[in-house]
Amino acid sequence: METNHGVRPRRGRPRDPEAEPRIRRYAVQLLLERGFEGMTVDDVAEAAGVGKATIYRRWASKELLANDAMADLFDLEIPDADTGSIAGDLRQVYRVALAFANSEYGRAMIRLAVSEANRDERSAAIYRGVLERRIELTRQALERARARGEPIKSTADPVLMVEWMAGVFVIRALTGQPMPPTEDADRLADVTLRAVLEMPVSEP
Repeated sequence: METNHGVRPRRGRPRDPEAEPRIRRYAVQLLLERGFEGMTVDDVAEAAGVGKATIYRRWASKELLANDAMADLFDLEIPDADTGSIAGDLRQVYRVALAFANSEYGRAMIRLAVSEANRDERSAAIYRGVLERRIELTRQALERARARGEPIKSTADPVLMVEWMAGVFVIRALTGQPMPPTEDADRLADVTLRAVLEMPVSEP
């Protein structure tokens, strides 16, 4: 078929609609395996079965690709719990969080979060977003507990409730120590409960 000017239109290679999610998937995989410094656009292109030009049409730099991959990586939620008591909620959430932190994927993700948050402000913002979502869920759990009449302290702070457990994960990742086992969920939840519940005064 010819145009009105007698020039045949160019038929480029059909665009692969699956290319972008495939590129993201392999970028995530390589970030987890190697970190930012070890991940290259060449390796992502080879793993995804695309040319480098395909990647650079979508992401102008390795940094932008890595940050998009980080956003995908952190697009997860530890499910909220609504068991009918703040103690039950915390214990259930802690069990899920510890199971995640002890998985190969979870350990790799925590290590990556630590290194990338220190390297790039955009990555730090992504990680902060994960914590902020967890803080909001914790705030809601406290509000439900108060509405049920549970003795929640006025000083109970959802930010500290989330950050102290996140801090345990970060310290263990930095020092190479094993994460607390899943069986520690109840014991760790009890630490938090002592900080948020008005405990009865013991008789002398």
